[in-house]
Amino acid sequence: MERFIDVPGGRLFAVAEGAGPPIVLIHAAIVNLRAWDAMVPGLVAEGFRVVRYDYRAFGASTTEDVAFSNRADVLAVLDAFGIEQAALVGNSRGGQIAFDTAIEFPDRIVAVVGVGAGLGGFDGGLTPEEELLFAEGERLEAAAEPDIEAIVELDVRIWVDGPGQRPDRVATAIREAVREMDRPLYEPGRIKGQPIVLTPPANERLAELGCPVLAVAGALDVSDVAETALRLQAAAPAARAVVWPDVAHMIGMEAPDRLNALIVEFLEPLRPWA
Repeated sequence: MERFIDVPGGRLFAVAEGAGPPIVLIHAAIVNLRAWDAMVPGLVAEGFRVVRYDYRAFGASTTEDVAFSNRADVLAVLDAFGIEQAALVGNSRGGQIAFDTAIEFPDRIVAVVGVGAGLGGFDGGLTPEEELLFAEGERLEAAAEPDIEAIVELDVRIWVDGPGQRPDRVATAIREAVREMDRPLYEPGRIKGQPIVLTPPANERLAELGCPVLAVAGALDVSDVAETALRLQAAAPAARAVVWPDVAHMIGMEAPDRLNALIVEFLEPLRPWA
């Protein structure tokens, strides 16, 4: 089922497949909901109802230049599909949105899986080499006429390959799919809206993150991502960190079956929820 969901000052594109306890997949900030394509069939086959959506200004979703809450948008997606409670699976910024939503609306979220996830207010630190890569990205984006292809290529090097990794480490089809989803995000005139951050940030409120949490990270990712997973494990009441040695940031694209198996194992004791 595909549908558009009206939200204040915007419209969200969402897709729901399967039947059973609902899982909402929230994508990273260089892609859109298609980044979950390889995972959805496996989760549906395991008896889950899988909902994914493009957050504002990504994919087919739109926003006006207004202040908005990504957490409220998650609830709008749940309400549109008649979902009282869901498990959230979020990659990168999508993970940060998932943690924030579980803190602000704990009655609606039964569990969170962070996949290479961010955590509001937490800085795990970067290596000197990583700092140089991010400085190059800032330089490219600040140019009077930004070189979109160069920016996209750098995004792929950092987030798909992993800092310092060979460009042939990940399948060409995955690298090209990310390029295709990332490129429109740098088009001139794109309206992004004004996301309202969770205050105080999640890092200062981890005691409130009471639902079960699984934080999955790749050792080939930017170094602060694994530190984020370990921070969650140390400070959230029911969190576990898993760091895989052979993947980077886009784990759901690199290792969809392995990630699905871990998610199913994690969620199985919580069944059923509605």
